[in-house]
Amino acid sequence: MVVIFKYIFRRNYVGLTLWPFIILKNTALREDLILINHERIHLKQQLELLVLPFYIIYVLEWMFRSILYLNTYKAYKNISFEREAYENEKDLEYCKNRRPFGFIKYIWGRKANV
Repeated sequence: MVVIFKYIFRRNYVGLTLWPFIILKNTALREDLILINHERIHLKQQLELLVLPFYIIYVLEWMFRSILYLNTYKAYKNISFEREAYENEKDLEYCKNRRPFGFIKYIWGRKANV
């Protein structure tokens, strides 16, 4: 379910997935198929980890990478969940063909370009 709520977004962030909702900054973003696909990938990740563990792992990985890179944005871009979503967001069939726990291969892979 897609919900519009512009007041929680900072800077360039325009979408957020909180199971079972995709929250967007404005109504026009409903038409952005790549953004919606990116957020649907996060829904799949959240579902396969039974939601709460997803958020715990996400925050722990972000904290670890923030210390590692000394840069919170670079840490965010290198979270395994984000790397999987960004790398596959343009493939609109990805959610149908995605293997379970597809984010695992992004944990120790190459750094995302930031």
